Amino acid sequence: MRSLLYLSWVKSVAMNEIQSFGTELYFEQYEFNVQHQLCNSDCETVSVAELCQMADIPVAAIGDLHLGYTEAPGNPDLRAALASAYATAQADDLMILGTPIEGIYLTARTLLASGDEVIVLSPAYDALINMFAHVVGADNVARWRLTSTEGNWSLDLNALEALITAKTKLVVVNFPHNPTGYLPSPEWQAEFISILRKHDLYLFQDEMYFGLNHQGTPSMASAADVYEKSIVLSGLSKTYGLPGLRSGWLVVQDKALYQTLKNWKFYTSICPPAPTEFLAQVAWQVRDQLKQRNLEIIEMNKRLARDFCQRWPDLFTWHNPVAGSTALVDVHVPSVTAYADQLVREAGVLILPTTSLDYGDGAMRVGLGRKAFGAALAELEQYLKRHS
Repeated sequence: MRSLLYLSWVKSVAMNEIQSFGTELYFEQYEFNVQHQLCNSDCETVSVAELCQMADIPVAAIGDLHLGYTEAPGNPDLRAALASAYATAQADDLMILGTPIEGIYLTARTLLASGDEVIVLSPAYDALINMFAHVVGADNVARWRLTSTEGNWSLDLNALEALITAKTKLVVVNFPHNPTGYLPSPEWQAEFISILRKHDLYLFQDEMYFGLNHQGTPSMASAADVYEKSIVLSGLSKTYGLPGLRSGWLVVQDKALYQTLKNWKFYTSICPPAPTEFLAQVAWQVRDQLKQRNLEIIEMNKRLARDFCQRWPDLFTWHNPVAGSTALVDVHVPSVTAYADQLVREAGVLILPTTSLDYGDGAMRVGLGRKAFGAALAELEQYLKRHS
């Protein structure tokens, strides 16, 4: 009997294990120690004082903030302000999170049970694969893979249909896409939603880079405005360059699902931090300024990165991003992981291998949203010239 209990305990422990968070472990090792960084996914940030000045609000106003509990779904005024950005969503459809990544956890726990099947767009940020795999089992997560065609990216809807089974419950996507910078057309989106409706599937859409459309890229509607069974994750970290604020929200128009999500939230953050909500309201007043500044930085850095890859064609292959603040670059070395370690040690330049992003060891993600990108790229080029 004792041995049977032990085996049951071992099985329980194994079921509760989760894949190591490769991207964050990598950044923990290097992000705050390396001077030149080429791989950050966020955009240029500002100080609290600068943010308040942009919105014409005295910095002292945050000093008057009381640090009691806040409302579990979030500040009503903040939810109303955020809801104004959507065509159909109302303030009561928004849930303010303790941190954006909490929304992925809440969705996985609320929607899924062991044995359900999930289709995840790949490559992807670790949490968009591993959190769902943790709940349903790794064997029940199917990859819907982006493909590269002549330096651009495409996503085949027929390939999605082929992955759907009677057990499929959820499709997980990220648009604009990290790490490739891919964004589908409005026509593609309409066909995609039609497939989801036909199979009665839930959609989790990560829209953390929403609105970062590069020049000439048509806008795609938020999933919240086109699909009734969507759960949309958004926030201020990427598009608006405020990752340290940890401000994020879910948009959920299914009322019963909303209530279940909120109950799970009671077991995680309970309610949003008051200072985060205060500064999120300030940031939302100047969101257009923040976004436009970051788009200008991205366009400049994209040209720099493209030209750099063209100067070193034997080593790098550029895949053109059309939205967001990241791009994926093929690196023609035996192991990008080993190459990244070499660059840190010998050049003080940080790149991110795509091994943690479900894309193997033959590419790197570059981050186009920071002002220091050009200086970091120049440092890498000097290193290459010394060793060519």
